[in-house]
Amino acid sequence: MKKIVVLAMLLAGATAMAQEGRKNHHRAAMKDLTPEQIATLHTKKMTLALDLNEAQQKQIQVLSLENAKLRKAKMEERKAKKESGESKKPTSEERYVMQLERLDNQIAHKAEMKAILSPEQYEKWEKLHFHKRKHRGKERNHDKRGK
Repeated sequence: MKKIVVLAMLLAGATAMAQEGRKNHHRAAMKDLTPEQIATLHTKKMTLALDLNEAQQKQIQVLSLENAKLRKAKMEERKAKKESGESKKPTSEERYVMQLERLDNQIAHKAEMKAILSPEQYEKWEKLHFHKRKHRGKERNHDKRGK
């Protein structure tokens, strides 16, 4: 009986480690891409999911490039602070300001998407976007419990 319990625990641990490695591999691969490459991939995925026309593809490409550059700059800024030792836990006021900025960006992005997409495409995009965010939240909660 003890052998079965030990074997089950080992299998569970190995499975958890394999899933963790696969997720980090995706992030590492995306980290090496340029903002232009990320924007192109994002545009292609949206074209497949929403059946975008040429004009929409160009508009989404521009929007995706802006967002990718912004994310890359923020990532580089955090990395530089971490390497220089300036990285510290933000105060509650700083967290509040960061969250306001993030939410303002999301509102602006949503408005831009609504202007680019047809009503049917926008509805489908919202469903896909909501599902992805909901799934991402579950992954984060699972990661916190696992660590």
